[in-house]
Amino acid sequence: MTPRRFLVGLLLLAALAVAAVIGLNRRGEAPLPPQAAVFTATPEQLQRGAYLALAGNCMGCHTARGGPPYAGGLPIETPFGSVHASNLTPDEATGIGGWSAAEFWRAMHNGRSKDGRLLYPAFPYPSFTLVTREDSDAIYAHLRSLPPVRQANQPHALRFPYNTQAALAVWRALFFEPAEFRADATRDAAWNRGAYLVRGLAHCSACHSGRNAFGATDTALEFGGGLMPSSHWYAPALTAADEAGLVQWSSAEVVRLLRTGVAEAGSTLGPMAEVVFRSTQYLSEADLQAMAGFLRVLPQELAPVAAQRPQQPQVPATAFPRGAAIYTQHCAQCHGDHGEGGLGAPRALAGNRAVTLDPPANLIRVLLLGGYVPATAGNPRPHGMPPFVQTLSDEEIAAVLTYLRGAWGHQAAPVSTLDVLQSRQGP
Repeated sequence: MTPRRFLVGLLLLAALAVAAVIGLNRRGEAPLPPQAAVFTATPEQLQRGAYLALAGNCMGCHTARGGPPYAGGLPIETPFGSVHASNLTPDEATGIGGWSAAEFWRAMHNGRSKDGRLLYPAFPYPSFTLVTREDSDAIYAHLRSLPPVRQANQPHALRFPYNTQAALAVWRALFFEPAEFRADATRDAAWNRGAYLVRGLAHCSACHSGRNAFGATDTALEFGGGLMPSSHWYAPALTAADEAGLVQWSSAEVVRLLRTGVAEAGSTLGPMAEVVFRSTQYLSEADLQAMAGFLRVLPQELAPVAAQRPQQPQVPATAFPRGAAIYTQHCAQCHGDHGEGGLGAPRALAGNRAVTLDPPANLIRVLLLGGYVPATAGNPRPHGMPPFVQTLSDEEIAAVLTYLRGAWGHQAAPVSTLDVLQSRQGP
């Protein structure tokens, strides 16, 4: 083969690859109407849209701290750089005031902006693609009813090549395909409603699922737990009884947790507390029951039985003198001398699966930044744990957490000073 023919063949292959990528990025995408029809929202649509926006926790990402609601600007940290949430108010110049309902639906369902740009999946369209057109139109109607805020969208701060549309197009060709929610005929209506909310609008898998090296949710690890780079918290597995599996909980306790942030067997902290505060506490009893019903029957990985675990001797507290001393000084007054918990808010630490969670990211974040359950209508005066970020050194935090994870029959791995340092340097 001559060099010229080889070059022509190479260019042809490249052209075919580009055409394939473009085609894959257009899967399931209907052409927009040539002229957008006038959208007139009904009162029922506006009311439903406001409810659905809460269910999707849209404000959680699209409102910067101290900024106007839905005006964007909040940075969302990813392993590839920062993505800034956009302005969703109906401002004509900087928001969605010039968007049609069809263009909004295309963003939700296909992950494409009004001008045709591909959107980064920090906007969870891999989950929102399951949202129905009817619900998308209701959310659009609600957002269009908000006061317009003129606030320009901040450019993303992503590293090369992740800041290019070409790289995003390849990612989408590999890892995204528009879908629609299909009810499972073998399940009842409540279960299907729960599946629609959990997998779609509430986008629980965006945090609670593992991701591959390219940042795509691994469908084989759906709800299997994942680290959140934006906060250095770990969203525990909903499919593991020793993490956040709910199979042993009653529906009433799951509903209580989602509505108030606290339950008999656990409480929400960190990003999940924010989800309860901004979103799930406002959901209807029927929807919370539906979500509980779906979550409680997720397939569970069995926790390893004692005989299968590496046997570690029952180490007395005296073997952890430094950690035990720190615990006695700073923790025992609320949590009890033996981790048994106290009256009122302080939870038992002995036998608490949040203490032995692997990785120990959440335990470190709580000790550094404090542990606060959300203020909700059902729990208006929540108690909290103070932060120790200025009180304890990295070595002291590692020591006391290692003590907690090894005392009272726990057999969890120790916490290193490096673990604490990395979390301290995080957002």
